[in-house]
Amino acid sequence: MLFVGFGAVLAGCAQDDGPPLENFTPKEIYDRAEYELDTGNLEESARYFSEVERLYPYSEWAKRALIMQAFALHADRQYEDARGAAQRYIDFYPADEDAAYAQYLLALTYYDQIGEVGRDQGVTFQALQALRTVIERYPDSPYARSAILKFDLAFDHLAGKEMEIGRYYLKRGHYAAAVSRFRVVVEDFQTTSHTPEALHRLVEAYLGLGLVNEAQTAGAILGYNYQGSDWYQDTFTLLTGEGLLLEPAGQGWLRSIWRQSVQGRWL
Repeated sequence: MLFVGFGAVLAGCAQDDGPPLENFTPKEIYDRAEYELDTGNLEESARYFSEVERLYPYSEWAKRALIMQAFALHADRQYEDARGAAQRYIDFYPADEDAAYAQYLLALTYYDQIGEVGRDQGVTFQALQALRTVIERYPDSPYARSAILKFDLAFDHLAGKEMEIGRYYLKRGHYAAAVSRFRVVVEDFQTTSHTPEALHRLVEAYLGLGLVNEAQTAGAILGYNYQGSDWYQDTFTLLTGEGLLLEPAGQGWLRSIWRQSVQGRWL
């Protein structure tokens, strides 16, 4: 009850007839910010945390308020402002124990937007870069494991977008354009869950182009690495239905993938 009463007094600071924030200690303003955070008023919470930083920039309370400001802004989905606060914390307090959390928050400001950006994957690349920083710079922090999991999901998301576009081209008979997308998945995102389908789609696209050697090689790679997958069964049916074997043939880029992934030869 006393805390609520204090909050009501400090809330008057925002009004013209209330006492200015300069009249309060950094702890009092910080406590008000926490009160707003606890009651779900994220915007006001971030504002009060920022006032601690503004009015008492060299205090211990300012350091604490800065990381909490980044947290409140992120929770309020004000990603750009949250990113700025987190970056300031990293710049001002690089050796502090909360620097790892600041970097993790910065990464989240990108990661949490991945599903909102349509076909623009720039934010996904930025998320990957920021998450990689957490993993490499703070490997022993409590946030490293979560960063690794999110890195893998973001990486998989990029591959998924390539697959989406490739399927679009394939469905419309634009086989060469489809091949270019599926090739990216096989070459650059081969550790993701999309690789088996990408190989199968390459078989479909190459058959559409009449490039039998490439289709057979894609099928051979799929059979060697993912024989237990449904995509292998579909590929086996497709190729054998055309009287073709799942074996490496020709000297294209897929033959190089075969040599590397199956034979362990890089030259």
